[in-house]
Amino acid sequence: MNNPFKNAIKQLEKAAQVINLDNKVLALLKTPDRILQVKVPVKMDDGSLKIFEGYRVQHNNWAGPYKGGLRYYPTVDLDEVKALAFWMTIKCAVAGIPMGGGKGGVTVNPKELSEGELERLSREFGKVLAPNIGPRVDVPAPDVYTNSKIMNWVKESFIEYRKNIIKESGCDLKEKQEKEFEAVITGKALDQGGSKGRDRATAMGGFYILQKIIENQNLSVPTVAIQGFGNAGMTMAELCSEAGYRVVAVSDSKGGIYNPEGLDIKKVVEQKKSTGGIKGIEGIKEIENAELLELNVDVLVPAALENVITGENAENVKAKYIIELANGPVTPEADDILAKNGVKSVPDVLANGGGVTVSYFEWQQNLSGESWTEEQVLNKLKEIIVPAFETIWQLSIEKQIDLRTAAFAVALERLNKLCYTIDT
Repeated sequence: MNNPFKNAIKQLEKAAQVINLDNKVLALLKTPDRILQVKVPVKMDDGSLKIFEGYRVQHNNWAGPYKGGLRYYPTVDLDEVKALAFWMTIKCAVAGIPMGGGKGGVTVNPKELSEGELERLSREFGKVLAPNIGPRVDVPAPDVYTNSKIMNWVKESFIEYRKNIIKESGCDLKEKQEKEFEAVITGKALDQGGSKGRDRATAMGGFYILQKIIENQNLSVPTVAIQGFGNAGMTMAELCSEAGYRVVAVSDSKGGIYNPEGLDIKKVVEQKKSTGGIKGIEGIKEIENAELLELNVDVLVPAALENVITGENAENVKAKYIIELANGPVTPEADDILAKNGVKSVPDVLANGGGVTVSYFEWQQNLSGESWTEEQVLNKLKEIIVPAFETIWQLSIEKQIDLRTAAFAVALERLNKLCYTIDT
């Protein structure tokens, strides 16, 4: 199986050569600043105690506080979290926002937990993380199988920890301090200080880029296949359908559906919400996830998990463009094959950067006591994502490099300017 952190380092080294990155800076970026590996004890409903493995990797904070999600997933391990934290560093630098890279998670299948067990897990995880996170230190967010409710439990554990510290020191908790504590987590519910537009942000960022590609390449009615029908994939499907693009295939963890004439996305969304899956729509062909990746379409959108396009199947990818809404869906071996075949793959560090950008907006709003409209949020997002894409697209043409390497090169140039000096 591909090691995601080794893949990340390969990407780093490839881009470092393009800009002749200083070897000291390269060495610093290859290693996370801090790795937290913690036990998360949870009292189960049957009265037993179960110990879960938890992680938080703080990769780099030259630009600002560490930023990155917390995921609950059965296969979460240290290499995965290290890779995701590194990619967050690059992602923030690509967007040019003043935040660094972090990531965390718990090795657990949350679907196997009751609501009470899930809450106790989340509060305990928040408690063990609390000494190492904070609004100006490290700002987590939701990720795979976590949501605003879970993040609120984590936030409450953090706030309780901070209040106890202040109380023990003999100081009074200032109102401004208490309000600032809300900014420790982003991706919160609106009534808990969340930002309007956050639920659509990841897909919106990718969609703005897709719009620009379609405009630049004069694609009239592009065909689109989307692997993954969670929040990002579903929203992307809706946006593409509303724009008049022909979404011919979508899939979730149970498999996919395909109609070369185009799917009725409203009907697919209704099916997903009513049954929990997308299969079972009368007259629609069912396909496997692997088949979807190899369909003859203009645009392929991997919006599920990492390592789905590899050295083994990249040769069979027929799409002209890939928009990586998932984190790490394309391996370095696949990148080389796709580039050789003329496939333009917009990398995750740019394509799904809408999520972290709007998380940054939420953090800004919390710290300033402001609340922006959804229109303001999405306009601000477009003002960041589209110029970032245009810069990277142009650099890829000038240097004759793939879009991922160009994105990393842009990010590394920015990080290089922020790096503190190391005396050796």
